[in-house]
Amino acid sequence: MLSLAATLSVLVAAALVGSIAIVRRVHRPERRWRDVLRSRLVYGIPWGTLVVIAFVVAVYLFVQDGLTNVGDPVTIPYRTWSYFYPLGMATASFSHAGPGHLVGNLAGTVVVAPLAEYAWGHYPDERDPQRPDSWRADPRVRAFVLFPLAVVAIGLVTSLFALGPVIGFSGVVFAFAGFAIVHYPIVTIVATLGVQSVVLRLFYALQDPIRTYTAQPSPPSAPSWAGIAIQGHALGLFLGFVLGIALLKRRGTRPNPFRLWLAVLLFGFSKGLWAIYWFGGENSYILFQGPGVAIVSVLALVVTLSMTASETPLLPRRIEGLLAGSTAPPPGPTDDGASSVVRPLELAGSGRDDGPTTARLDRVREIVGGGRRRARESNWLSALTPKGVAFLAVVGILALLAGIAVPANFLVVDDASASSDAAVQIEDYTVEYVEGVPNGLVTGIGIDAVESDEGLEASGVVVASERRQIWLEAISTQRLAFTGEETVAVGGPGWRETVHVERTGWEPVGNETVYQVWLWEDGDDRQLAYESNESRAEAEIAGRNVTIDSADDTFVLAVDSSETETVTTPLPNDNETASAGGLTFQRENETIYASAQGTRVAIASEETYDTVG
Repeated sequence: MLSLAATLSVLVAAALVGSIAIVRRVHRPERRWRDVLRSRLVYGIPWGTLVVIAFVVAVYLFVQDGLTNVGDPVTIPYRTWSYFYPLGMATASFSHAGPGHLVGNLAGTVVVAPLAEYAWGHYPDERDPQRPDSWRADPRVRAFVLFPLAVVAIGLVTSLFALGPVIGFSGVVFAFAGFAIVHYPIVTIVATLGVQSVVLRLFYALQDPIRTYTAQPSPPSAPSWAGIAIQGHALGLFLGFVLGIALLKRRGTRPNPFRLWLAVLLFGFSKGLWAIYWFGGENSYILFQGPGVAIVSVLALVVTLSMTASETPLLPRRIEGLLAGSTAPPPGPTDDGASSVVRPLELAGSGRDDGPTTARLDRVREIVGGGRRRARESNWLSALTPKGVAFLAVVGILALLAGIAVPANFLVVDDASASSDAAVQIEDYTVEYVEGVPNGLVTGIGIDAVESDEGLEASGVVVASERRQIWLEAISTQRLAFTGEETVAVGGPGWRETVHVERTGWEPVGNETVYQVWLWEDGDDRQLAYESNESRAEAEIAGRNVTIDSADDTFVLAVDSSETETVTTPLPNDNETASAGGLTFQRENETIYASAQGTRVAIASEETYDTVG
């Protein structure tokens, strides 16, 4: 018999299919959807989109080793670390940080990629200057080869010019959206703002019809907008704009100005392109939302004008003449492009080396030649139109978005060697726990002014590889203090290894926690990687103070007073006692009590952690 979850999944699917069937019977358009799709796509199916989706899933399963652990793929080596690490640059756009990341980007692909593929078409548009007998005009070649190859090329571009060590297909999804918006503004905005949410909710409803959530605290984390690669998304979007505008120009068509402007504006706001931010001190972030909103508004106008503005020359003809050196039309040109007055003057002086005459002829040539030069120089000015200027602005924005990433992508690892003997070494990876160390990435092109993260420090589990130009704070100190246990997966194509991290600690009453951090590789014994500084409890018992410390992988209690020297004893085990410096310590469950002369005081409690499901 089917389980309850499976039965509910079937009911969800049946409800959706039944709803579609009923609406189809009620709504009878003049032209069937199947005919509309077949006019542009082979059998009405976006084959190129399906090939791309299969490729991205294959990268997740077989390159990132998601097949072994779907919920924890290998991600560290597949980011855009540096131009000196080609593997990361080649794979970043097609790799993902986890199953949620993958599903989200695939949902966006399912929604907007078919629109882009339909606009381009498996069957060349009659307005395309394409020879019908060319192999590029073959519908199957266009569907199964050219479209997927174009997507791969866009993915490589978004990787090469992405800012920072990013990962994910979202840059390409934004390129799909930009391309689709210029062709079908309203359809695209409805798809991205509504249909994409429906696709995601349907997927999760079929996967898990009933799910129980328990309210629980969350580990310290950055704001949601600080985890979005805004530059990468904007880069992909404007790349899609430029390609879409080029295709429209080739076909001699233009979109509705208001619809296009509205679609770009709504898309920019809904997808968070206004969230321009930078890093402050001590895990703080600075959000420039006012300037961001203004920029998105201006960009929507510029993109609209690049396709719908007037094509009337910007410069009046009178100004063109002034730029050319004369307000009157120039003398009629000869066959070789020179003015007709030049040749008689040359003939008049031929055969004689007359100084004054030659000088006058040279002067005439200079005047005429200068006029022609000025005319040529003014040609590009006279050809400028509001539409052309706006398109140049779009191209300029794309160049700016790409250019700002180039210096950052020349980063290299300054030193990947371990700072202690407790580091875990796996192939070329070094995994260790550190606190307050400077970022290990520096510029690889000798320009100190563009050195990345200058002055920033890292605390937590750091993964470094000089061969791969990787330096990453994989797990922050704050997160480890919240969860207590974490894992880090390292590897490469065809292999992976897991490093385990564990934190244990004791919190003196009224003071900071004393803790230890342990690291170990799968199959090995754990080893102590870090011990924090000592910390004293605020309570005073019989004139004595108690300090908790970690020494040689053991927590100890140190008792001192003004009359005696410091005496230490290891922390007692659960439900056991220990004595030092005239105090008796008893451990009950997660609390340490100190007693003397009939007084009993709690001095420390074991650090507790919350697991994140």
